[in-house]
Amino acid sequence: VTGEAVFQTGMVGYVESLTDPSYSKQLLTLTYPLVGNYGVPKDEFDEHGLHCHFERDRIYASALIVSDVTHTPSHWRSVRSLHEWMQSQNVPGISGVDTRQLTKHLRSRGCVTGKVVVGDVSDDIIPFEDPNLTNLVSIVSVRSPITYNKGGSPRVIAVDCGMKNNQIRIFIEKGCQLTVVPWDFDVVSIIKDHDAVFMSNGPGDPMMCGKTIANLKKVLELNPPKPVFG
Repeated sequence: VTGEAVFQTGMVGYVESLTDPSYSKQLLTLTYPLVGNYGVPKDEFDEHGLHCHFERDRIYASALIVSDVTHTPSHWRSVRSLHEWMQSQNVPGISGVDTRQLTKHLRSRGCVTGKVVVGDVSDDIIPFEDPNLTNLVSIVSVRSPITYNKGGSPRVIAVDCGMKNNQIRIFIEKGCQLTVVPWDFDVVSIIKDHDAVFMSNGPGDPMMCGKTIANLKKVLELNPPKPVFG
């Protein structure tokens, strides 16, 4: 597989990071030396249909790069190993890498394109691919509007450029009615029934999201104005 090589320095949270749409088409490097020791929890959903442990419904990173991986996890929530979970979703991983040295390289050179090649296959067969030349937001965004906590207040529109479940959960906990719309949705068409607009983060180059930018400009030109944040 090919993608953009990036790094993450957290000691825990590999399950959340791998399912974060912001890491779409990226080769995720973890600097913590031991990964997978608490395994992967089972699929559980809350009353809003949000996954309790994952940030979205699947792994979004193209590959995982670690120093050492545990195949025998120990945690009361664990139902499978990191290896088994990634294998079930056809996501490759590589261990035995000096990830801290790799991270020092990425910090000094900036994020670069890379590829993970398994077995005796020549790496020339797989060309380098820059994911920033693809509109990744259009891939990870919802396809139609979804409203959570109907009747709540304030009423917020969230433009999904790669939203995480925890972001949605926080809005609900604050009592908001949250309407999550696709990245290219015409927000102005429903703005009169809402109080504010939230712009989520997401993967890739923001300049690929021309429709999102155009729609946001229309929101900013409203009179009276509506709060916009992200």
